[in-house]
Amino acid sequence: MPDRPLNATAASLLGFLHDGPMTGWDLVTVAQQRIGAFWSLTQSQVYRELTAMAAAGLVRAGERGRRDRQPYEITEAGRRAFTEWVGRPPADETIRFPLLLTVLFGRHLPPERLADYLGAHRAAHAARLADYQAAAAALPPEADEIEPYAVATLRFGLAYERAVLDWFDALPAPLRPTDGGAEPVSRAG
Repeated sequence: MPDRPLNATAASLLGFLHDGPMTGWDLVTVAQQRIGAFWSLTQSQVYRELTAMAAAGLVRAGERGRRDRQPYEITEAGRRAFTEWVGRPPADETIRFPLLLTVLFGRHLPPERLADYLGAHRAAHAARLADYQAAAAALPPEADEIEPYAVATLRFGLAYERAVLDWFDALPAPLRPTDGGAEPVSRAG
C-alpha cells in the first residue's frame, strides 16, 4: 500500500491501467479522451504519478520500446489501492470556472471585452455539447447495459453543457455575449 492515500489523478491512472499496460503517453491520451472534459490532468502530472506509483509498488515499469516509450502495468498492490480509493465516498465537488471570476469582476473590464470573453466561452460550450450529442447519437441501443458507467458520465456532460448554455442565454443585457463564432446548437438529444 502507498504511504499516503491515492489522489484522484493517481487513482485515475490505475483505473486506466486495469485495461492493460500503457505508456505515459498512452495514459495522457486516454485521460484526455475519457476524462478531459471534467478532470484536468497534465503530461507532467502523469509522469510524476507514474514515478511515485512505481516507487510505491503500485505499478511496474516494463521494457522500453520504440522511441524510448516505457509501458507500465498495474500490480496487485495497485489494484488493492485502487479498490480502496474507489470504495471511499468521493469528495465534494468544487466549481472551478475561471470565466465566473472574470464575470464577478467584470465591471473592471470594458463591456465589449467581457462580451467577447463570454461569446468565446459560449461557443466552446456549444461545440462541446455538439460533440457530446454526436457521441450519444453513436451509442448502440444496448449501451446502458454494456457500459452504463460511461453512458451516465456522457449524460452528465450533456446536461451540464445544456445548463451552462441556458445560463449564457439568460445573462442580463449588459452581459450578453458576442457571437464568438458560435453556431446555434440544438439542446435536444
